[in-house]
Amino acid sequence: MTEPTTMTYERDGRVARITLNRPERGNGITMELPRELAACVERANLDTGVHVIALSGRGSGFCGGYDLVESAEGQAGGDDSAARPAGTVLDPELQQHNHDPDQTWDPIADYAMMSRNVKGFMSLFHSEKPVVCKVHGFCVAGGTDMALCSDLLVIADDAKIGYPPARVWGSPTTSMWFHRLGLEKAKRLLFTGDCLSGKEAVEWGLAIESAPAEALDERFEALLARIARMPVNQLVMMKLLLNQSVMQQGLHTAQMLGTVFDGITRHTPEGYAFQQRAAEAGFKQAVRERDEPFGDFGMSTFKG
Repeated sequence: MTEPTTMTYERDGRVARITLNRPERGNGITMELPRELAACVERANLDTGVHVIALSGRGSGFCGGYDLVESAEGQAGGDDSAARPAGTVLDPELQQHNHDPDQTWDPIADYAMMSRNVKGFMSLFHSEKPVVCKVHGFCVAGGTDMALCSDLLVIADDAKIGYPPARVWGSPTTSMWFHRLGLEKAKRLLFTGDCLSGKEAVEWGLAIESAPAEALDERFEALLARIARMPVNQLVMMKLLLNQSVMQQGLHTAQMLGTVFDGITRHTPEGYAFQQRAAEAGFKQAVRERDEPFGDFGMSTFKG
């Protein structure tokens, strides 16, 4: 297979290691990343020697969400192309919706694009082999799609995880918060856009384990080693057995709604005002101003 550009893939005994590899951009999500992620997951699933997949990120944090700086700062008028993630490459039949400044926004074209990203992230959930995700530093916005679609999450005590775009300009497309936290706790986070620390993520049931930053790798590797000892056929059966209960709760329908809503959030009065401010003052400043009233000034400026 062609080697990925946004991550690395390595076979390490019974462990397949997928490592996000754009540290200079906070491992920001490009349109290539979900597709390369799915290809790496498939590579691990087809390798009979792999028992478990390890997902992590290089640099100061796991993932700061979509790499939106250029797109958010690039629009001062009505061209909806800037409301799309940076690096967007649409299918040829969809490009007509993205090149004309006078073209109205097409929510179905938006859905067609973003739903493909959801499929990429959900490759972790649908992977036959278990996926264990390690989070250090930060995991916010779209980065949480990958963490929550993984089977188990090991996180640093001082890491931050959450979905600040719930305040403006985003809806979680994979819609995994309810299934990972339950209704009330998911509402608590998405009604405020607040983040949890690693310790809080364990207390809330979002992560299976937290550790001091200096001990995170050790704890992560210990869990991987225990899972890797299991027969791979048992692992596949256990994951299929458990995941079917989540699917019966309506996950697919929720993801369709969340993905459509994600496009709408960028085309509300508040969404246009946020983007206008980003064009005037820069994306980071717009995010700081968004988050400052909540007391977590600049919390989600991890996108680089």
